Parts: sequence; C-alpha cells; structure tokens
Amino acid sequence: MQTNFSIQQLANPGIKEAESILRKCVHCGFCTATCPTYTLLGDELDSPRGRIYQIKDMLENERPASPQVTKHIDRCLSCLSCMTTCPSGVHYMHLVDHARAYIEQTHTRPLPERMLRQILKIVLPNPGLFRIALVGAFFAKPFAGFMPGRLKGLVKMAPSRILPPSQYDKPQSFKAEKKKRGRVVLMNGCAQKVLNTDINEATIRLLTRLGVEVVVAKGAGCCGALVHHMGDEDKSHHQAAANINAWMNEVDGEGLDAIVINASGCGTTVKDYGFMFRNDEKYAEKATKVSELAKDITEYLAELDIADDVKAPEELRVTYHSACSLQHGQKITSTPKVLLEQAGFKVTTPNESHLCCGSAGTYNLMQPEIANQLKDRKLKNIQATEPEVIAAGNIGCMTQIGSAANVPVVHTVELLDWANGGPKPSALSQQ
Repeated sequence: MQTNFSIQQLANPGIKEAESILRKCVHCGFCTATCPTYTLLGDELDSPRGRIYQIKDMLENERPASPQVTKHIDRCLSCLSCMTTCPSGVHYMHLVDHARAYIEQTHTRPLPERMLRQILKIVLPNPGLFRIALVGAFFAKPFAGFMPGRLKGLVKMAPSRILPPSQYDKPQSFKAEKKKRGRVVLMNGCAQKVLNTDINEATIRLLTRLGVEVVVAKGAGCCGALVHHMGDEDKSHHQAAANINAWMNEVDGEGLDAIVINASGCGTTVKDYGFMFRNDEKYAEKATKVSELAKDITEYLAELDIADDVKAPEELRVTYHSACSLQHGQKITSTPKVLLEQAGFKVTTPNESHLCCGSAGTYNLMQPEIANQLKDRKLKNIQATEPEVIAAGNIGCMTQIGSAANVPVVHTVELLDWANGGPKPSALSQQ
C-alpha cells in the first residue's frame, strides 16, 4: 500500500511503525473471509482491509478521529484472525492498537460511553473491586430485564456464585513434589482469579506434581491488556511495568525457566511487552527478556513431555474451543488438543473454529449485540459436536461460552490436572 506520510510525521515512532505496517498491505482481501465482524455485517468498513484504509486516512491527514471511524474501530474484536490469514505479514494488532490510542487522544466519546469505559478500566483489573461489583451484579440479576442494553449485559455476565479469594493467589513459592525439573512464575492475573479460582489452583497442583517449583510473585497483577485495547497506553504501560519489575526480581534472584500464563489473552499481551517498551530506555531490555520467557501453560507442558504422566480417569468427549488469543495471537493451535488426546480424552474441534466467540476482553460488555451473535454462532457449532465438556484456554471465552452452554466449560489445565491425579474439575462434579 502506498503511503504519503511526511518526514515530520515519520519522526514519531508510533507513526513510523504504523507506516511500515500499512506498506505491507497489498489489498488482497483475504482477511475479509475470516473477519468475524465482516462475516456478520458484510460491511467493508467492518473488515480489516476497510479499517486499515480508515486508519491510513486518519493518520496521514492528522485528522481527529471521527464518530464513524471510531465506531468501526470499536467494532474490531482484536481477534487477530486476519493476521493468521494475511499472506503479506501485515501486523494488524500493532496498527489497530496505535489507532485506538490515537482515537483516545483526538476523539471525545459521549458521556455514557466514557463512563462505562472508565468503570471497566478501574474495576476489572482490580480483583477486590471486581469481586464487590460481581456481588452487586448478582443481587441485581432479577431486575436485569428492566435495565438498558449494556447494563443488562454487565449484570447477566455475573456468575451464579461468587468465590472467595484463593490462598494459592497470595505471593508465595510452591515447592516441587519430586525431583526438580524447573522453576517458573505463574501469572495469576486479575479478573480470572475472581471469576474462577480453580484454574490457578489446578495449574499449581499439576506443575508441582511434575517437579516444577511455582512462584506467585509479589507486585505482579493485571497484564495491561484490558486498558491497552481501550487505547489507554499510559495505564497499560504502568500495569505492565509492575509485572516486569516483579518477574525480573525472580529472574535476577533464583532464576526462572518460564513465566507461565494460563489466560491466553494475557499471554498474547505479555509476549508483546518487548514491542510495547521498545522505545523505553529503562524497560526495553527487561521487557524483551520477559516476553522471551512468557509461555502459555500448554506450551510449557508440551516442553516437559508429560505423555506418560497423564491418564484420563473417565472417557469424555471434549470439544476444544481455541481462543483467538491463543491460535491467532500466539500461533498455538494443536498443542492443547494433543495434550488432551495424550491424556485419553476424545477431542473434537467445532466448525468455524477460527471465528471469535465474542468475548474479546471487554468486547462483550461494550458491543453486546455483535458479541451475542458471535456467541450464538459459536455455540451452534460446538453443540453440533455433542460434547460432554467444553475445554478452553482463556477465562474470557469460558465466561462467554459458559453463559449459555448446556454442558460444563473448563480450562484445559483442569482436565490435565485431573488426569495427573488431581481432583475432578468442580464444573464436572456439579453435574
């Protein structure tokens, strides 16, 4: 794609990076075939190619973001399916993230929109506030039908039970239960440890039984993805820097073999820390090191070669839902399925597995109509496989799909923990 940025514009590192990405686009349109919003809406402006044109025009002309451009960029899920499809290597993720930051700097949203986004940025990354909010939403559920659209969605997403904080999530070290094979930090996150405490607990149990010391580092918290995808670069960098400091303390102390992440949305962001801090003299080197150490839990388990350590206690038909952030963001596709099959589970994959379920961080809260259409489409494909359980590697997907699924939804690591002698996943036990 031909660009027309001035020398002065290209002096800005963000614009220079955007220009480099734009020039790789050859207008082929392959991305439109796998874009969820284009598939649903059929509008070129709601396709990656259409958004690229809008971003190019906005940045080249240094034009404040218009309501129309903002609408179409907001509709993007950042599922990154277009990056998997693109034959030219267009790094759409970095381009759309830059556009979102530009929108936040140049466009004033309507007051209700600003209030919603501010609430989400404050509450979701803070486990204490998030837990309080969920309690309030739980008691508001009977009145959800009388609430306006987005508020109704927020209330309906509240789980049926609010879990107390897990003791596993406190900063501490969990010793390996047999000959030590490694030492890792577990990123225990923010929203996940409120919505589902079983995931981190299963991860720690499994790794320690396999001979891995697991550390929950003091000072680590939200990865920054939630606010980063809302265009708030200052806040996302602040949250990311806190993680980098906490984890590098462990690297410089007893050392780490990996930073293990069991929420793939977080994993995609942490693996991008090196890029996020590329122009930061203080953090660039440390951020790159953290990105190099970051591994999805299934990625790390595959390296341990656990085939002889897992055996499914029961024969179960498992439909594996591949989170966009895992298959498109991190290019991890077959590994989780192979691990489950090695354990003895019968694993199937639904049709249109490349399409997003509609969760996408806060997308299902800010774009509920499109998100619900995608959820219904995803569930139709999943149910066609007649699963006994649905497995996924991201809490957002689990919450989105689980809100309407007729079978339990569990994290992949919960099934592997069970197959390695751990407890049966609570979602299965409650059947």
